[in-house]
Amino acid sequence: MAKIPNPASPSAEAAPPTPSFEQAVAELEAIVDAMEAGKMPLQESLDAYQRGMELLKHCRGTLDAAERQIRILEGGELRDFDPGDGQAGNGNREG
Repeated sequence: MAKIPNPASPSAEAAPPTPSFEQAVAELEAIVDAMEAGKMPLQESLDAYQRGMELLKHCRGTLDAAERQIRILEGGELRDFDPGDGQAGNGNREG
């Protein structure tokens, strides 16, 4: 006889695959829209909130990693983008 997984068990559901940044933002936006509609049952709202927090943590981590890469590329100094000159940083580009 097949064993039916217990939904309350943490091992019942496999962790969803790690989404890309763009996928995580889209899913987070969908969760926010659904929650703002106010028609979710309580448990579904709690589950959605938990998933949203996981996605938010993933997005923040991705953005932090991108900022660290930019700091490395800019020699440790993060510069503001100046839309007036059309370039970020000091403008020294080779190519």
